[in-house]
Amino acid sequence: MSATTSNASVRSTEPLVWGNPSFHDVTQTVSGIVEERKTPIWWWVAISISGALTLNFFAMMAYLFWTGIGVWGNNVPVGWGWPIVNFVFWVGIGHAGTLISAVLFLLRQKWRTSINRFAEAMTIFAVICALIFPGIHVGRIWVAYFMFPIPNQMAMWPNFRSALMWDVFAVGTYFTASFLFWYTGLVPDWATLRDRAQTKWRRLIYGVLAMGWRNGNKQWKHYELAYLLLAGISTPLVLSVHSVVSTDFATSMQFGWHTTIFPPYFVAGAIFSGFGMVMTLAILARIVYPPVKNYMTVTTLERMAKVIMLTGMMVGYAYITEFFMAYYSGNKYEQFVFVNRMFGPYAWAYWIMFSCNVIIPQIFWSKKMRTSIPVLFVASIFVNIGMWFERFVIVITMHRDFLPSSWGMFKPTIYDIGIFAGSFGLFFTLFLLFLRFVPMIAMSEIKGVLPQAQVKHHHGHDEGGA
Repeated sequence: MSATTSNASVRSTEPLVWGNPSFHDVTQTVSGIVEERKTPIWWWVAISISGALTLNFFAMMAYLFWTGIGVWGNNVPVGWGWPIVNFVFWVGIGHAGTLISAVLFLLRQKWRTSINRFAEAMTIFAVICALIFPGIHVGRIWVAYFMFPIPNQMAMWPNFRSALMWDVFAVGTYFTASFLFWYTGLVPDWATLRDRAQTKWRRLIYGVLAMGWRNGNKQWKHYELAYLLLAGISTPLVLSVHSVVSTDFATSMQFGWHTTIFPPYFVAGAIFSGFGMVMTLAILARIVYPPVKNYMTVTTLERMAKVIMLTGMMVGYAYITEFFMAYYSGNKYEQFVFVNRMFGPYAWAYWIMFSCNVIIPQIFWSKKMRTSIPVLFVASIFVNIGMWFERFVIVITMHRDFLPSSWGMFKPTIYDIGIFAGSFGLFFTLFLLFLRFVPMIAMSEIKGVLPQAQVKHHHGHDEGGA
């Protein structure tokens, strides 16, 4: 892992870890958050709000199952509505975690070490939220098991030509690989908490989670190989999963969707929105846990801002290309779709999307803006607003089909809004539990970028298994 590579390869004018803490300082800071006996009051307030939204989420879904999907605003011209908008949004949010963990690890980008742990956690929780929406969108939730190739007495098998099936397998694979990658990185840190535990129950729980980790050379060798293999497996998933999601649209014959630009366009947008959410969560973590500022430095946030700016320009290029291809095709139906997006009844949504995704990230050309915490926080919020509206524009602006007699408008109901807000409640409830009970920073990886870390394996000199 990165703990075995030389710090001399880091090309930066700013330190990746501020203040040159010792190995003991890293362990004390990160473990201290989990070991804190008295839970902070802000955590109880936050979990109460997110928990209430989560209960609302499940209550709304229960009513949906009892009554049917007619409680949503879906109609004949807009058959997919908000559930698919939210599905694509949450899958996109989960992309930054795998990119930070796997791709940047393979590229030996050490600035990832302070944010990869909670970016991976964010991925898992976002994918959990995403997986719910296709399941409840099918309507007959009691036959949801048809989506899986489970042998049964009816000899009924899924239709593998269905885009819904592609989503199930792609996102299911993504979740499995992301969870294994996240948990593998946690093993040395679970051992640290086990060895520092003051009570019998804590030692037992952390001991089970640590899976017998004893910090031996052979264990480190196998651990690093497993981590490298999982990184290699996860890397193509960054490109493939959202490409598969985009084919839900691209393989249809609907004008405005039937285009080959969708896979790279969706992948760039997913990384864009995912980094926006990681930025939001990282800044909030720095505020509520001030000691982690030594590890989540402004240098790390600045580099994330550069990725956001780059992927924002890629998304903007895709927007322009879509308009050019509609013009170049000479097809009046294709042209109408994009003119309707820009000047039709939902023009307000299009311009919110364009402003948030293309114009606002341009402020990051300025180093002053890239290193301003308030600017980064506000910009990251706008990025996610813009990316939700992008999915809204793609799905909802299909409200005008070939025949004017079939035109209509989509209006979300209270159940659309409640389930969408509730998904945020579920996401933040899981994330708050993670912050409280799991080390939010990978201690073993942070120690590998400290100046005192040696080129050769040097893991056995710290207390507690990390």
